[in-house]
Amino acid sequence: MDPVTVADIAKETIWVLLKISMPLLLVALIVGLIISLFQALTQIQEPTLSFVPKIIAIFITLLLSLGYIGSTMGNYTEEMMTYIINVQ
Repeated sequence: MDPVTVADIAKETIWVLLKISMPLLLVALIVGLIISLFQALTQIQEPTLSFVPKIIAIFITLLLSLGYIGSTMGNYTEEMMTYIINVQ
């Protein structure tokens, strides 16, 4: 296996990882920003106030994007299996 092929596989793996994790990370970022703004405006410094809404928002986003994550991982797995079959 030549280094160019390994680099291509690594690049594709990182791209798939980013595509899968981006919806969850964006929701966590937005919810965290809203909660931080709320805490700054009301001066409520309760630590659990930042964790519980983020966990709920991430869980709902995960449920909504489960089909997308599954299809992306399925396509990636099929590509890798096809590549493994064709490698000599």
